[in-house]
Amino acid sequence: MRQISDILARRGREASAKGSEVSERETCLFCNSTLKDNVAYERHRVCPQCHFHYSVTARERVKQLADAGSFKETHRSLISLDPLSFSSQVSYRRRLFSDQRRTGLTEAAVTGSATIGGLPAALVVLDFGFMGGSMGSVVGEKVALAFEMAARRKMPLIAVVTSGGTRLQEGPLSMMQMAKTSVAAARFHQKGLPYICVMANPTSGQVYTSFASLADITVAETGALIGFESLRGMEEATSKPVPAGAHTAEAQLAHGSLDFVIDREDLKETLETLLDLLYHRYSLKPEGKVRRSHHIEDPVAKPAWGKVELARHARRPSGKEFIERMVSNYVELHGDRAYGDDPSVIVAVGSLGGQGVVFVGHDRRHGDGQPLPEGFRKAQRGMKLAAKFKLPLITLIDTPGANASLESEERGIGQAVASTMATMAELPVPSIAVVVGEGGNEAAIAFGVADRIIMMENAILSPISPEGAAALLYRDTSRANEVAESLRLTASDCMELGIVDGVVPEPDDGAHADPAAAARHLERALLHNLSLLEQQKIKQLLKDRYKKFRRMGEYSSRFKALMVKEAELLSGYLADRVRRVRHRKENELEEEEEGIPE
Repeated sequence: MRQISDILARRGREASAKGSEVSERETCLFCNSTLKDNVAYERHRVCPQCHFHYSVTARERVKQLADAGSFKETHRSLISLDPLSFSSQVSYRRRLFSDQRRTGLTEAAVTGSATIGGLPAALVVLDFGFMGGSMGSVVGEKVALAFEMAARRKMPLIAVVTSGGTRLQEGPLSMMQMAKTSVAAARFHQKGLPYICVMANPTSGQVYTSFASLADITVAETGALIGFESLRGMEEATSKPVPAGAHTAEAQLAHGSLDFVIDREDLKETLETLLDLLYHRYSLKPEGKVRRSHHIEDPVAKPAWGKVELARHARRPSGKEFIERMVSNYVELHGDRAYGDDPSVIVAVGSLGGQGVVFVGHDRRHGDGQPLPEGFRKAQRGMKLAAKFKLPLITLIDTPGANASLESEERGIGQAVASTMATMAELPVPSIAVVVGEGGNEAAIAFGVADRIIMMENAILSPISPEGAAALLYRDTSRANEVAESLRLTASDCMELGIVDGVVPEPDDGAHADPAAAARHLERALLHNLSLLEQQKIKQLLKDRYKKFRRMGEYSSRFKALMVKEAELLSGYLADRVRRVRHRKENELEEEEEGIPE
């Protein structure tokens, strides 16, 4: 970390002294590899060996991201003066004039509109070479004007920020730009338009703690120094060096503050994908009249315990694997913006049948598939993104249950589960929940408050595991296979109980036998249900969703019939047990009589 910090300082001094000549260096500051005549370095200022990302000017950044000839700059004539008549060894006016001559910019922010991959977007780009990219009155004004222009023209906004701290020469006026830009960002969010922020090296101070951290999707370039305080400020405050790897983009990703970290070479393509998914809206329309799918009966019914084993099969496709097989152009998002990133929950935006969709699901390959509180908060972020951009939500359920550790309790697992259910219940978009494997207790239902609930043929749904039920009833977990039948946890059971709306067939030996075929069946079912839901008005969807869950377990004629059936089965079971006990007693009496001497 110290070595990187020293390199950044050296590069800053060179940039101040030589202007853009630093861009033409021949060897890498970090690994000493050759940069001259290298295509990756020439285009993106990235070392091809160590992937160290060199600073680029705001103009270069615009050239890298915007389609050729599409950028139209706005408010270029706005220039900072000296509102406080700030006095120091070098006057504020002289500093401004010096940086203007050196960079060719009037201020640290360049704003305007452009197309990226043919899609319109407003751009805000900060230049670290102009007074460290700090935010004075003019920078704050230009950022606010860019948000207002984007809202007026109904286009997304992309901000690329590099900032080292406070514009101290403007005192309290500089500090108030945090409020100005945050208010502008909040008003922009009300328009339901995408706001994406790219944090480059370095990003800290007032920019980081205002509009840069308020984006719908926040990404960072590889290796960027990112944080509330500058690296030097942290070391002065703690009187000790910052640990290696801390205060970087990668560390922020691990702590839930970023959606992903990306190399600069891939940035434009990723932005194009996000704009296409979040800004261009398509909807599925059925050809002709579409009827609801019916339950597909299993011709050779497997016992309940057999379904449990298939649902838990080690090679059964996880939620993430189903997404990868069904969805094109998907981008995975990370973090709860509060504590961390739980890998057992996946949130992604992708295209299903040409329709932009938000996916939220369990990934049992991580942490035994037991979500932490931050996993539920991460899921809520995905749900709220779906609501904002009017995209359907699909949840994929595959978990044995929520994480029950002490740490999980201390971080608010109960509230996280409850608020996830409440968030999903009120979403103003169509929603489908799919039980793709094991649906265990609260962690399953938190992702299941949807307009349609469907299950894979060999999936299970239960408030408690068969082993847990056997331990409670018999103090013997080995009797789990007996209890499984009574729990009524199979897809056909849930269909009969009115809990699910459909069952998706699987290959004969289970989804793991042919994951591609299983994914095709699921994709077909999802498209079918989406085409039905897309025809309904949101007000009606919300009304029907409320009724759906309000009726769960209600004592209706259907429920009464099921109860009668259960009573008959139980009566038959008890009669059989009585016959067996009577027969055993009779045999015991006969044996005793035979043993009595005459």
